Amino acid sequence: MLKEFKVFILRGNVLDLAVGVIIGGAFTAIVKSLVDNLINPLIGIFVQDGALAKLTFKLGNATFAYGKFLNDVLNFLITAFVIFILIKMINNFFMTSKKEEAVVEDVIVTEEVETLREIRDLLKQK
Repeated sequence: MLKEFKVFILRGNVLDLAVGVIIGGAFTAIVKSLVDNLINPLIGIFVQDGALAKLTFKLGNATFAYGKFLNDVLNFLITAFVIFILIKMINNFFMTSKKEEAVVEDVIVTEEVETLREIRDLLKQK
């Protein structure tokens, strides 16, 4: 059972997932810092309390911290947008190399077809 567990853990997919989770955590910290330290102060210029996270309203005895919710939504949107841009760049990189391979294959196929046509024409002449 320990050998199976070792094989499972050392599989590429599990290691890739672990690296992704660690990098994702670090990236989340960067985005949180961006929102808390740069974007919130800019929003604070327009909001009287000075920060988005401080916005609340009371209804009876309950206090609703909608500013913190907006802060989390902003964190999510920035994270999702950056990931979208990264995926788009990676896809463009791989698509470009695939397009180049397709062009090379088209040239090879065209040369082969031309050679086969010449052979056909020569055989027809005989």
